[in-house]
Amino acid sequence: MFAELLQAEAIETGYQRVQVLWRATLDVREHETLVLLGANGAGKTTLLKALIGLLPAWLGEIRFAGENITRLRTDLRVRRGIAFMSEIGVFPDLTIEENIRIGGHALPGAALRSRVAELYGIFPDLQRRRGALASSLSGGQRKMLAIAKALAGKPRLLIMDEPSAGLSPLLVQDVIHVLKKARGQGLSLLIAEQNIKFLELADRVCTLERGMVGFTGTVAELHANDALYRAYFGLK
Repeated sequence: MFAELLQAEAIETGYQRVQVLWRATLDVREHETLVLLGANGAGKTTLLKALIGLLPAWLGEIRFAGENITRLRTDLRVRRGIAFMSEIGVFPDLTIEENIRIGGHALPGAALRSRVAELYGIFPDLQRRRGALASSLSGGQRKMLAIAKALAGKPRLLIMDEPSAGLSPLLVQDVIHVLKKARGQGLSLLIAEQNIKFLELADRVCTLERGMVGFTGTVAELHANDALYRAYFGLK
């Protein structure tokens, strides 16, 4: 059993007076992938924003590597080893290399140069266009750049919001392939998704509905729960 890396306990938050999350609880273990399933409007993005500090937690506690980070600023959470990739994920008016370097800004100069070279080895298409603006890239290329940018700082945990958004099935498979490589190097992943393909990556699955966490378990346990599987995927 892997040690817990991130724990979110009974998180409640929202926007101004509108509450979105209700006692949301989950954990991500070292070297595992947790896929957070939920329909649009279920509160997935809100939960991810609370975990990275873009929204304050009204109630509850967030711990990372044993440290209480509930009130910690976002930039300090990033320095602790948490990276966040939103649906957009890149700065369109900056070049490919500028985007990657921003992602690794907390690394010392030599370490950052080494990391950029390493990422270009993983993403050769990005290296060939390193001076091009991110806005000139296709949707799939932007997604790869967003992943490279998120990985640039060598995070322990990568939190991703709908990485399949706007991608064709073929490009979704490319994203999954890259994430499998990253996971093989010890990275933990928390992925909010609706696309069933991302279950290929999952060690465990967590469901979110109307701001509340429901099922948490393995992919096999999800498959075994007929009603739940039908509710989310309309299959089986």
